[in-house]
Amino acid sequence: MFNKLKQFQDLRSRAKQIQSVLEKENAEGSSGWGKVKIKMNGNQRVTSVEFADDVMSDKAKLQDLVKEAVNDAADKMQKLLSSKMKDIGGLDLAKDIQDMVQQ
Repeated sequence: MFNKLKQFQDLRSRAKQIQSVLEKENAEGSSGWGKVKIKMNGNQRVTSVEFADDVMSDKAKLQDLVKEAVNDAADKMQKLLSSKMKDIGGLDLAKDIQDMVQQ
């Protein structure tokens, strides 16, 4: 029982370390040939939004461009995080958790 608790604490510590590393990552998505730009951090939170002046007059178009830019940033961030997780051993953490639960 004590061994399982220790394993859980170790996994939790590793998860926090991984989260700390990933939150420092940033990705930028854009749409409308760069007229809308969205920056997102590794926690997939939007940190910056930029609009070109000429898209401000068409609300429906702006809404579509924002949606596309957010999706672009999210796609780029997912690829970046996937690569980073491989580099720092984050995928091993998921396997370790699964193994611990199955025991």
